[in-house]
Amino acid sequence: MEFEIVPFEMKDYDEVYRLWQSCEGIGLSEADAPDQIQRYLERNPGCSFVARKNGQIVGAVLGGHDGRRGYLHHLAVHPSARKMGIGRRLAETALRELHNQGIDRVHIFVYADNQAGIAFWEKNGWRLRSNLVLMSIDLQDRFSE
Repeated sequence: MEFEIVPFEMKDYDEVYRLWQSCEGIGLSEADAPDQIQRYLERNPGCSFVARKNGQIVGAVLGGHDGRRGYLHHLAVHPSARKMGIGRRLAETALRELHNQGIDRVHIFVYADNQAGIAFWEKNGWRLRSNLVLMSIDLQDRFSE
């Protein structure tokens, strides 16, 4: 069955969040609250997309950039809609828009134990960067009073 890729709009949020919850390998946090996603979409217009099949959202990806590097987050396809090219098309659509906005390199974050996710990205031309280590700090903890 056919599917369509359309821009992610805030009216899609509840359905997309349920999709993310239903998919393994997607880590959700306070950063995925509606106000945070709205801020992300506003800061990165035209870079995030959803896939619809029979009117239902079956896939989603957040795309954005900091002005020099692009990032894809939370690429998810509902288990019942996998192996149809939806994930690849979502990623390619976001990548094309990032390229159109002047971005030449894009990064993703994949959990180290998400072998299916790593295999998907490698199959689609991405390479593992074993020379990098991800480090994080939670500013809420650091600056809370």
